[in-house]
Parts: sequence; C-alpha cells; structure tokens
Amino acid sequence: MSQPLAPSAPALAPQPPAPPRTVLVVEDDFKIADMLSNYLGAQGFRAVWLSEGRQVCPCVRELQPSAVLLDLTLPDQDGLLVCRELRAFSDVPVMMVTARVDEIDRLEGLETGADDYVCKPFSPREVVARLNALLRRAEGRLAQAAWPPEQGFVVDEPALQVRWQRQPLGLTAVEFRLLRLLLARPGQVLERSRLLDEVHEGDLRDVSDRVIDSHIKNLRKKIERLRPEGSGIVSVYGVGYRMELPG
Repeated sequence: MSQPLAPSAPALAPQPPAPPRTVLVVEDDFKIADMLSNYLGAQGFRAVWLSEGRQVCPCVRELQPSAVLLDLTLPDQDGLLVCRELRAFSDVPVMMVTARVDEIDRLEGLETGADDYVCKPFSPREVVARLNALLRRAEGRLAQAAWPPEQGFVVDEPALQVRWQRQPLGLTAVEFRLLRLLLARPGQVLERSRLLDEVHEGDLRDVSDRVIDSHIKNLRKKIERLRPEGSGIVSVYGVGYRMELPG
C-alpha cells in the first residue's frame, strides 16, 4: 500500500543580491574615465564618474562610496587639495591615479592621506586588483584584536580604526595598518623596508623607504593630539621604528 507523501518543507525565499559597491571615478579625461567605469562595471562595481574636484566631497557625503579613484590633475581643483578635504571628514579609501611619476609627488599624495598610488599609463586590471586589496582591509575582514586597556590603545579591526582612551585617532587605512603592526610588537625594532612591505601592497620598486617616514610623521601628530605625553613611536636611527607602550 502506498504511503502518503510527507508535506514538503516550505521553500526558502531567495536572498536578494548584495547591492554593488560604489566607486567614485574622479577623472577629467573622458576616455580614461570611460575605460575605468566600464571595467569596474564588468567587475561588479557601480562606477560614478566625476570630472571636477569640487564635486567630490558633496558626492562622498551623499553616496558614502566604498572607494575613490582620484586623479591629481583636475581642471578646477588639485587632487591633493581634494584628498585633504576628504580626510577632514571621511576615511574612505582613496587611490590616486595620475601621470605624475616623480617620487616627491607620490610622497605628497600619500602624506595627504591617500591609501595607494597608481601612475599612468596603467591597466584597469591592476587598478581593480589594488582597489580590491584596499576594500578587503577597509571592510574589516581580519579578526578583531585589542590591546589591554591599561595600555590605552584599542584596535578595532572591523572599523579599521585605533582608539586612545576611547577616542578615535582618525587614521587612514595605511596609518591604521602601520600602527597596528607597531602595537603588535611593542619594544621590537621594525625596519623601514619591512614596514613598507607590510602596509603597502603592489609593486613598490619605485617607492622609497621615505614613505614610511611620512606616514610615521602623520601618525605621531594624530596620536599626540590625544596623548600629550607623546606618541610612543621611537625612531631607531638608520634602522626603523619601535613602539614603547606605557609601563
């Protein structure tokens, strides 16, 4: 005798796909902007093209993009100034895309708070690979870690931020990785070349160790705004830096 069929389990409602991440492409050259936007779209991003620097900050406030690809040479406003204005209110990952190839230009770009730097001519594949690396860090895919409260520093991986006595330092992504590395090895001298390898990704053959000095300078200033007794970051002449924690 046939058995009655058991009622089937209700089908689970399909989950809606995650919305595409928005990337601002700030570029006055239509051909380059169109190439980047099309490639980003093919890789699952939503590209928003801006041709003028003055449009960037209002657009970042409104759209809350996942990243900004920022040309340095814009018709109305220098990209360095745009980056400084962004860093006054946002930690959005910024990748500078420019024809300026001199080391001083790269240093100046990184000192204003950019997280990466790509020189023209470039391949859109390289740009997207670097962009994905920035987003992996910014989205906090590493496990959360914290230092003992008595040391004063707390590292919040998902927020990509470090706090001193509960106050955020307002770090860029590069500064965050640099301070996290120093805090993880208190008292240990870390060479500039190692710090450079750890905090920057991609081809660094044309980037000197002086980049780390620039990041350390900015990092000290941000810590000392909240910790008047000093940043705790000690220079070891000719070698690198170490972190001296209280106690």
